[in-house]
Amino acid sequence: MPHKLRKIRKKRGTRTQGYGRVGQHRCSGSLGGRKVGRHKHLWSYVIRYEPDYFKKTGFVSPKSLGKEIKTINLGELEELAQKVVYKEKGRAKAPLIDLKELGYDKLLGKGQVTKPVRVRVASLSETAAKKIEAAGGQVLTEE
Repeated sequence: MPHKLRKIRKKRGTRTQGYGRVGQHRCSGSLGGRKVGRHKHLWSYVIRYEPDYFKKTGFVSPKSLGKEIKTINLGELEELAQKVVYKEKGRAKAPLIDLKELGYDKLLGKGQVTKPVRVRVASLSETAAKKIEAAGGQVLTEE
C-alpha cells in the first residue's frame, strides 16, 4: 500500500538515496516492458529473431467487400452458343445459355452476337441487353 514515508522520500538529496554505493535499484526490474532501439541499434536483432515484430495490426476488411465478379463478353458468348447448339439439336430456335451455372456473374457488351440466343444471367450491361435483343434473342435475369 502506498504511503508517504518511503525510503526515496526520506533520503532525497543524498547521492545514493539509501541504496548503497554500487547497486542502486539493481535487480529490481525496469519501468514497463518496452523494447528500446528496435528501429535503431537493435534493428539487426529484429531482422534475425523477430521478423514480424512490426507486423500490421488493426482493421481487416471483410472478404465479402472484395468479392470478385466474374464477367464474360458477348464475343465469348457466341462461342458458348455454338457448343450449346450441338447439345440441344432441334429443341428450340434459340439455345439457352445459363451463365450462372457456368460460373459467370455478369455479361458485358464487348463483341457481337449474330445468332439469337436466350441468356440466363444475374446481371448484365445495357449494351449487352440491346445487342442480344437486336439479334432476336432473349435475356432472362434473376432478380
